[in-house]
Amino acid sequence: MTDRSAVIFGNPIPKKDQNNAIRSKEGYIRRFGDDSEVSYPAILRKNSVIGDILGVSDVLLQEGEGDQEFDQEKGLIVGNIRMGFGHYRISMAIASAAHAMGYKPYWMDLNSYSQTTCTKVISAQNDLYSLGSRISQKSKVFNKTVWEPMNYEGFRKLSYNASDQKNAELMAPVFRNVPKEIPVIGTHVWPAQAALHAGMKYVVNAVPDNWPMALHLAEGAVHTVQCHYAYQGYRILNGMDGSKVLNPMPADSLIYTGHYVDDELVRGIEADCAARIARKKDGKPIRFLLTIGGAGAQKEIFAAVIRHLLPAIQRKKAALYVNVGDYRNVWDELKKEVPGLGAVSKEHMGNWKDTLAFTDAALTEDVEGVHAFWHENIFEAVYCTNLLMRSCDVLVTKPSELAFYPVPKLFIRRIGGHEQWGAIHSAEIGDGTLECRDIPHTLQMVDLFMNDAAFLEEMCGNIIRNKQMGIYDGAYKTVEKAMELKEKDSSR
Repeated sequence: MTDRSAVIFGNPIPKKDQNNAIRSKEGYIRRFGDDSEVSYPAILRKNSVIGDILGVSDVLLQEGEGDQEFDQEKGLIVGNIRMGFGHYRISMAIASAAHAMGYKPYWMDLNSYSQTTCTKVISAQNDLYSLGSRISQKSKVFNKTVWEPMNYEGFRKLSYNASDQKNAELMAPVFRNVPKEIPVIGTHVWPAQAALHAGMKYVVNAVPDNWPMALHLAEGAVHTVQCHYAYQGYRILNGMDGSKVLNPMPADSLIYTGHYVDDELVRGIEADCAARIARKKDGKPIRFLLTIGGAGAQKEIFAAVIRHLLPAIQRKKAALYVNVGDYRNVWDELKKEVPGLGAVSKEHMGNWKDTLAFTDAALTEDVEGVHAFWHENIFEAVYCTNLLMRSCDVLVTKPSELAFYPVPKLFIRRIGGHEQWGAIHSAEIGDGTLECRDIPHTLQMVDLFMNDAAFLEEMCGNIIRNKQMGIYDGAYKTVEKAMELKEKDSSR
């Protein structure tokens, strides 16, 4: 196993940081054990939720019979973790594009193998990150002095990457019995790093966000980025060791692809934007989609938006979709905080067939009132937003991974300083608003969408032009790059 924590793209890591990385790994071994000699069996089974829609099969590390064999020619592993919804969403975009291109996507969630050291390490870090995220929303002092600096500058440092690389050595065993010739696209850096440590031959690291951070580096993989700003920042490893000028990433280690977006959303852009403009011209209710991830972070902002919209909803000037993901309690709390919400709401709770029927009908039929969605299954919880996006007029979200989707967007306050660059990028290409950092400005934007027809129409026009320029083709291009690595190697 190559030690990737000592030198990163020709830049030596100070000995003290290397020692910190070693101590970090040793600490996890003491807590969770070392299963580097364990041979976990790998079988495939069709995913019960997105198996038919996106052609996805799950890689399971368990004894027993699978329902298929690894396709050594068309197979593609989508390596991910559940840390919030964003990385799952990128994975779904990659899987959707791969399926549309005739490949076979295999879903490999490194946070789902509870018997492994890998999952225990990821879960521990995920729990810590979730706790920090929740505290940051309740304490301005913690957010300003700890959370924002960590997300903005702490994760940016090469020293942080060194520790991640060392910890990722503990994740390699999950790939032991996965065919090494099948390309891997990691939609979080840990699956990409783990795949490389495990000897997977063709690895692509699909980098999220638009703020270059060493956190996302997996030397040995081809890195894909969604924005030109990110490309330049990663190419020179900008600011990743203070003001020091660093050795740049090699040209063949980094490519700009555009945004990671699902095939069905890209194909529907013209029709969906035309429907939005037509609804506005015909005076039909403008449809807002509120997507609430995590443990209900920023709930007070969403509650304020709902209270503000209720009179318009009752007058049939607005309609509302609310997806609370897999957190049913968030919807129950919203109903308590917003008087009258329950009376105008239809609940679509845990019934995937009902959700599919509603989202399909909403593409062509009128929608009124409030429609609330909750699903216990994580795939249903995440993909529900993708389905609702096509028929909504405005997506109300923090500027995380959803900042890169081809739908008019109203950005509320970020969680973590790195997210602001997604909003800046979206505003500059014209498919989203500025980041609204308080409730009054958020409600001002709501009113602009409600009352200024040109505001929504211009965004729709920009989305169509962006598609023509290939801005939303990132998922296709990432898949192309992964398969190209294999094809070039086999032709030698």
